[in-house]
Amino acid sequence: MKDQTPGGNPALVVRQDGAPTDTVVVLSTAPDELLAKRIAHVLVEESLVACAQVGPAIVSMYLWQGELEGTDEVQLLFKTTADTLPALYERLCVLHPYEIPEFMVLGVPAGSRAYLDWVAQSTRPAIQAATREA
Repeated sequence: MKDQTPGGNPALVVRQDGAPTDTVVVLSTAPDELLAKRIAHVLVEESLVACAQVGPAIVSMYLWQGELEGTDEVQLLFKTTADTLPALYERLCVLHPYEIPEFMVLGVPAGSRAYLDWVAQSTRPAIQAATREA
């Protein structure tokens, strides 16, 4: 991370460089609120994500196997680090009923140093466990 805050305290907001420990946001959905909450709970409890947000109901429109689908879903957002992504995706696939669950990773170019450090620290147990298993 590089300190860079125009007109402010450079120690408070930092740019990320794309390192494995950098914070990322993962987008997903679940078919209903109860399952979305369960997925969120498990992923936080297992330290795969520092924070999981269960959003409001949405309607997703998409083509699936040549057919137009309109499905009620619940939005999920996860704050995690880049190095948790393989384990996070694997666990989400186990918890999720969809054949292909949504898993979109958004980069976080900058953020408050305190929050980014908290995300890295919160996901460290999952990374350490994965390293021991490898």
